[in-house]
Amino acid sequence: MTRRIVYSLGLLLATACTAMTLASIIIPKWITGSSDSRGEQSYGLHKRCFSSTGSCDPFPQKRDCRDDKWGFCSMWRTVGFLMSLAVVVELCTLVAFVVIIAGGVQRRSAGWKLQCSLLLFSSFIQCIGMAIVSFLFSHDEKFSSGWYLDSSWTLCTVSWTLLFLTGLGITASALSLPEEGDYELIPDRFYGTEVEEDQLRSRVNSWMNDSDE
Repeated sequence: MTRRIVYSLGLLLATACTAMTLASIIIPKWITGSSDSRGEQSYGLHKRCFSSTGSCDPFPQKRDCRDDKWGFCSMWRTVGFLMSLAVVVELCTLVAFVVIIAGGVQRRSAGWKLQCSLLLFSSFIQCIGMAIVSFLFSHDEKFSSGWYLDSSWTLCTVSWTLLFLTGLGITASALSLPEEGDYELIPDRFYGTEVEEDQLRSRVNSWMNDSDE
């Protein structure tokens, strides 16, 4: 049985993960390195920035896709789509958290399956995006020595990891915690049965005494 405190903690973690996912999309620092022609560059999902001029260009452009050996542009755009999809799923997850927390015991008892599915799906989407960027970083010729995976990639990694762990935590609580309120009902039934047995025993003894007389 998943309790309200568990969902509340999950809501806080999911909110933090959503903020990190949005930051990874907005901040153009997935891969950073130096170029002989234009100095240090940082690649974001939708733009490329240059430290020497402080300017940014849309990315990828047509000239960036020439001699596209690994399908770089298509894969990079796929990462942008996956991260945007992850944000949509995360927002749905936050709404589901609020609905479940505001609902009753029955909703908290049954809502964990949908909630964990959303958490794990969002985690899976971001993990794929992170893996694609890692693959391009390792295999594309433009990222030679001196380039490194930057803060946006790290934010994405932390985000999907926390989402995955949150989903596992809610699943574990749903399977291990007792039902809410059961500890109050069991003593009442126990003591009530004991009183009834005492009354029945007293009547039987009284009947037997009357029979002996």
